[in-house]
Formats: sequence, structure tokens, C-alpha cells
Amino acid sequence: MRAVIAGGHGKIARRLEKLLSGRGDQVAGLIRNPGQAGALLAAGAEPVVCDLESAHVEEVARHLAGADAAVFAAGAGPGSGAARKETVDHRAATLFADAAQRVGVRRFLVVSAIGADEEPPPGTDPVFAAYLRAKAAADADIRARTGLFWTILRPGRLTDDPGTGLVRLAPTTPRGEVTRDDVAAVLMALLDQPGTSGLTLDLIGGETPIPQAVSELVG
Repeated sequence: MRAVIAGGHGKIARRLEKLLSGRGDQVAGLIRNPGQAGALLAAGAEPVVCDLESAHVEEVARHLAGADAAVFAAGAGPGSGAARKETVDHRAATLFADAAQRVGVRRFLVVSAIGADEEPPPGTDPVFAAYLRAKAAADADIRARTGLFWTILRPGRLTDDPGTGLVRLAPTTPRGEVTRDDVAAVLMALLDQPGTSGLTLDLIGGETPIPQAVSELVG
């Protein structure tokens, strides 16, 4: 399998790149900063410089040509303002999906955020509220598409603790934490299970082994 990951230098993306390349898959990661290329090479991924905030769909499509799967794991990141939540977390996600469809990449995964479909309650930090709304808008756009075998994964609060391999994965879960290691492992398992297409899934730490948690979603 050849997979292209948007946000290729992110913490989840690099974990996923290492997992996929480690089993022999071809992986490319889109990055804005050429200085990040070494980290992708160390993870076994091909670095591809492409700024999704300024790229045209034709450029992104060229990078996706020949891929079997695309994973949107990009985000504006800590310290960014509300405007970049919109341009990265929403618009870049839809651009990436447009490009995938243009060149016939059918399998499409999105890393979103738990609670994205809920209106942020009063008193929520304005930037975090903008982040959730941007994720919700991107998810709604992806879910409205036909001809794209999409799965949207909504992790809870992310930690850098070692992965446990045990999760709770369902259309709705309580709020909770999940390790980035386990998010990456779930993404790889979802890539391997096209029967999860069309699902929006919450993910937190739990008691079910990842292979079982994914297989139970498709009966």
C-alpha cells in the first residue's frame, strides 16, 4: 500500500509513518517546512514539501497520484490563532479530499477531535472553540461526499504516554484520554479495514485490543 499523510511532521503522523513503513508500505508525508524532512526520513517516509494553506488542488493531486490511501492528520497546532484553525483544520482538509477524489484515491482517513459536533459551551476558550468548529465543518464536508471511502477518527485528549494497545472505539464515547501511539495504531488498523468506511468514531483509552475494537465495528 502507498499512503500519503497530510501534516506529515505531526506527532501522530510520524508514529503512523513509522508503523506503515515498518511493515513495508510506501509512505509519503506532506510538510510545509523543508527542514522537517529529516524527521520523516527517520520514520521511513518520503518527505514532500507542500503547503496546504497555499497550494492549488492540482498540486496536491499530483502528490496523491498513485496512492491507495490518504490520511489527513494536519492541524494548525498550539499557539496558532482562530484564523489558522479555519485555513488548516477546515479548508486544508477539504482541499486534501478534493485532490484525493480528483486522482481516484478512494480510502480517506481524517483525524478530527472528540466533541467536534457539539457547539462549544459558553466560556470555552475562543481559539479552542474555533478549532472545534473548524473540525466540525471539515467533517461535515467529508461526510457529504460520495465516491470517497472515508472514516473520521475523533480522539480524546492526546498524551505522549506509551501506547497500551487497548482502546474504546465507538460512534460515541465518554470524554477521556488516549495516547498518540494508540491513535496511530488505530489509524493503521482502519486503513486495513475498508468496512469501516462511512463511520465517524470516537477514540479513548479503554480495555479492548485495537484489532478487536476495529473488527467489532464491521461485525
